[in-house]
Amino acid sequence: MKRYELQAIAERLSHFTFISRARRVEDNTIELTFDREHSYFFTMTRGHSLVYKAPSQRPLQGYNAPFDTLLHSLVSASRLLKVEMPGGDRILRFTLAPKSSYKDKTIYLQLEFTGKNTNAILLDENETVIEALRHIDAESSFRVVRPGVRLLALPAFKHIEEEKREISDIDTLLEKRYETIQAKRLSELKKQKLAQIAKKREKLAQSLAKLPDEHKLAQEETKYQSYANLILANLYQIKPYDKTLKTTDFEGNSITITLPKNIKVNRMSDYFFTLAKRAKNKAKNIHIERENLESKKAFYDNIYYAIEQARDPYELELLVPKRAKSKRKKERLKEGELFWIEDYKVFVGRNSSENQKLLSLAKANDLWMHIRDIPSSHVIIRTDKQNLPQSVIEAAAKLCVDFSVKNPGEYDVDYTKRKFVKVQEGSSVLYNKYDTIRVRKEGIEIRE
Repeated sequence: MKRYELQAIAERLSHFTFISRARRVEDNTIELTFDREHSYFFTMTRGHSLVYKAPSQRPLQGYNAPFDTLLHSLVSASRLLKVEMPGGDRILRFTLAPKSSYKDKTIYLQLEFTGKNTNAILLDENETVIEALRHIDAESSFRVVRPGVRLLALPAFKHIEEEKREISDIDTLLEKRYETIQAKRLSELKKQKLAQIAKKREKLAQSLAKLPDEHKLAQEETKYQSYANLILANLYQIKPYDKTLKTTDFEGNSITITLPKNIKVNRMSDYFFTLAKRAKNKAKNIHIERENLESKKAFYDNIYYAIEQARDPYELELLVPKRAKSKRKKERLKEGELFWIEDYKVFVGRNSSENQKLLSLAKANDLWMHIRDIPSSHVIIRTDKQNLPQSVIEAAAKLCVDFSVKNPGEYDVDYTKRKFVKVQEGSSVLYNKYDTIRVRKEGIEIRE
């Protein structure tokens, strides 16, 4: 961050009277909403810190660390007394009067844009650390940043000559920065997410290509059945050391059968009968396996298309979440896909059999979703008997549409508690006492 930019930002923020909301929206990004209307975002990444202005954003996940709890309780709804840059350094210091205080009290939110020491720190009136985005121990720096420790001042800042620019409208500059960041981030995320899904599609395509052909399996069944019968018919002339049986088939044609090794003569026919039975069962069930693989591939085809059409990083993170955190790594599903929306578990079935499985696993008060009047993924939201935020319902409904259909348009997604869903046959259901949410799927509609 340039010092002259921070000066312009400090001057702009000084015109506000209170901070209506303070929260972390990404690992290193804090959103401060001033006077209920103006949201500014402070990215506190070491070596890459920046500030931008944008509409309020939904967090990609819930943050519940002590820093987040105190940020919300002390800074949200606080009166803004002063915004300054101590010592002219690259630090924004907010002097605040918390709403939660039962008597007059002053705290400080200090955002330090100082390279490797970049940090967000909450301080009390005595300059003692209440909490910080990053804790720093004595082993790492002379300046310890831990709760209960008095924060030492930074060494005097040596001003380096900067190319100064007149900033006529800092908000316009910060909004354009947001647009640039979003465009770059969206492009990078799309490449990353598309590559992840492409791998899954390719793996399923390979599995489909490896499936045996029903016609060939039927031929194998006939061949092995014939071998077994011919061995029975010629059992008397097969010696224990014979490797082949030369004879004529039941149509009078000459035939040579390679005999199995290490199997007694009187068990050789059973060996070929078993091979014939296996080929028959494979041929009988191969279409089920093919349909299962094709439905899963279609599921990922829909995700791929939805990623291509996504217009912001939030949509992308919903479609393909980051690698699970340690507490979630144990959460593995044999059937369906597991997602997290604002810390709520969301299960999505990729085909009919997985839809059935999810229906059987869902609890009575879990929320069930399905697109009205067309085949679609079943979505289950684990509620743990709590009321779901509308934002979670809307995000899950969008997942339901994105994963189920490719064509753009408007779709009605019905949702109700699992206890109101009655399974008919397979994954076909009847339900009542439901609500409906309309979801628009963007894209280029092709008309013939």
